[in-house]
Amino acid sequence: MAKSIPEIYGSLVFNDKVMREKLPKDIYKALRKTIENNTHLELDVANSVAVAMKEWAVENGATHFTHWFQPMTGFTAEKHDSFISPVDNGQIIMDFSGKELVKGEPDASSFPSGGLRATFEARGYTAWDPTSPAFIKDGTLYIPTAFCSYTGEALDKKTPLLRSMETLSREAVKVLHLLGHNEVTGVSTTIGPEQEYFLVDKELYRQRKDLIFTGRTLLGAMPPKGQEMEDHYFGAIKPRICAYMHELDEELWKLGIPAKTKHNEVAPAQHELAPIFDTANIAVDHNQLTMEIMKKVADKHGLACLLHEKPFDGINGSGKHNNWSMVTSTGVNLLEPGRTPAENTQFLVFLMAVIKAVDEYADLMRLSVASAGNDHRLGANEAPPAIISVFLGDELTGVLDSIENDTFFGKQQKVQMETGATVLPHFFKDNTDRNRTSPFAFTGNKFEFRSLGSSVSVATPNIVLNTAVAEALRQFYEELKDTPLPEMDAAVHELVKRAILKHKKVVFNGNGYTDEWVAEAKKRGL
Repeated sequence: MAKSIPEIYGSLVFNDKVMREKLPKDIYKALRKTIENNTHLELDVANSVAVAMKEWAVENGATHFTHWFQPMTGFTAEKHDSFISPVDNGQIIMDFSGKELVKGEPDASSFPSGGLRATFEARGYTAWDPTSPAFIKDGTLYIPTAFCSYTGEALDKKTPLLRSMETLSREAVKVLHLLGHNEVTGVSTTIGPEQEYFLVDKELYRQRKDLIFTGRTLLGAMPPKGQEMEDHYFGAIKPRICAYMHELDEELWKLGIPAKTKHNEVAPAQHELAPIFDTANIAVDHNQLTMEIMKKVADKHGLACLLHEKPFDGINGSGKHNNWSMVTSTGVNLLEPGRTPAENTQFLVFLMAVIKAVDEYADLMRLSVASAGNDHRLGANEAPPAIISVFLGDELTGVLDSIENDTFFGKQQKVQMETGATVLPHFFKDNTDRNRTSPFAFTGNKFEFRSLGSSVSVATPNIVLNTAVAEALRQFYEELKDTPLPEMDAAVHELVKRAILKHKKVVFNGNGYTDEWVAEAKKRGL
């Protein structure tokens, strides 16, 4: 690596640092206001941003720009236009206007649209999303956009995602203001989607027509060794794979994608990449890019990257683990229990809003991760079962039990880990184990929605999750809004207690793979 990681990180992104350098102060402030407060952007501001964006892109070797969007195919789409504009004497200049930045016009009838657009009404629009930074890839300036029809219907994944984020923010702020946190102006949903994938030799891949045409093997003998010993998991990474992972990291870092963790997964030839969390909108964009770049870099290394959820029989399939949380404009994680979760009113309200949302909208959550490949994967080999339930762990379950029964909750003392070797450092155990069979598990200060398939956009599950939690918070607000401030603590306690009694059926901390759980879940009406 010729340059250091801080030098290359985000080097191809029109990020805040670049905007601060390239834009006039008043234009920069106006753009930041739009990004932070979801306010409307005026055309004169867009014109100034377009000029600076074009100059920066050309300096970095770009010749074209594209409105990059996410139609209902689950993939991304793009139409490239050059910056050239003819002038006198057969010459050209490099030009890019605010109008070209904020609006594009792809054909809206040629993408899946659920019947919203037909060929005789083909006009559609792409609209610049300033909350997700533009970037350069393959000599083109990529501008993240939303995609809608001529009559305003959403035809993509981004528009409903942004709507769901704004809805959750609005409802969460109303509840927080009731609880006395009037300084909060917005709440962002954050996600960190871990990505699993397989790598196989490209020449061997080309010999398998079933892999090429369907993404998975359909016939053939079982290999002499599968994952019986599970010795591939966290094993030493082979030099060829290590070289691939190293280049993949570099390419992702250039685009400002915070690739953090890489390791061998359980199945032979299976691996995982995990990023640091980001706001939901940017994380969705980054995951789409990650899948694309994984395949491109694999090809350069004589490998084929398989993102199908179940490409091989008898071994683990691949999924995404969607780590989801909510963070206030003041930097507070609303799913952080703090030192005493039993006394943390704010945490308990938002925890129960999530549990209520999962219970009441479990069918939509299940639907949001359904696909032919993923349905083949769920239910075994470290994939959670298809039955939607919530894992909380012993301590949080104990907190909710004490609230339900109006009993005192004695905080569990931290337990020092005993390893039997005095030379090893002392540390304390976490207050709960992990449950890999749970579809929706609380993991300290976030929920991990583990049911997502590896090949699909993470937008849809997060649209459903954001909207469901927003609706739960709206109902909580309606129950509390007329409560006098001196009586608020008691009212919140009763609200949380009612929610526990109604929705505790969705909480399950045991083994989701057993026949007993299937029977119990049916009895609970899950």
